[in-house]
Amino acid sequence: MSETVGRGFSLNGANRPAETRYEFTAYNFLFSRLWERRRNLITKEKKSQQIAELNERFSKSKAVVLTEYKGLTVAEIAELRRSLKEVGAEYKVFKNTLSSIAAKGTPAEPAQDMFVGPIGLAFGFDDPIAAAKKVLEYSGKNEKFRVKSGVIDGRLFSADEIKTISKLPPKPVLLGMLAGVMQAPAAKLAGALNATLSQFAYAMEALKNKKSS
Repeated sequence: MSETVGRGFSLNGANRPAETRYEFTAYNFLFSRLWERRRNLITKEKKSQQIAELNERFSKSKAVVLTEYKGLTVAEIAELRRSLKEVGAEYKVFKNTLSSIAAKGTPAEPAQDMFVGPIGLAFGFDDPIAAAKKVLEYSGKNEKFRVKSGVIDGRLFSADEIKTISKLPPKPVLLGMLAGVMQAPAAKLAGALNATLSQFAYAMEALKNKKSS
């Protein structure tokens, strides 16, 4: 039985006159279309914001590690995020279609075809090696979490290659090693340059003495 209001008119319009029922139906149809349109506009705007946000992350990241997180609990993901935060990294989950669009024109573009299945992204904004190391450490103690691939400085690496990279020394140590390597050739170059200048000065002095005599 339909619920009635006032003079026997039901809320769904069943007992209304034909003309009134038509207007009531037209109003409902128009309202539903406007509501759907508004919802679509909100969804589209939200997607655009997410793409812009993700594009900025891809652009700023020195490393992006793609992982499979299916089966992880909220508490486990929170633990992973805390671990990554220690090295200036973060963990986010986006829709793959949005990730693929946002990656275009950024260092993460080589990974566009890898956004398949339940993918979580670890962004390393400071030290790419430290970020990869943290992700792999967590993967080692949680079998539900697996590294799929990653992008470091614009180059795509497989899971095995990421493991190899993670075994490198931290960024400060690498910079120190690089400085040490560069110092020796620089010293040799300076010595060679000084020797050349000394030889040139000796030759000029000899020529001066010859002219004087």
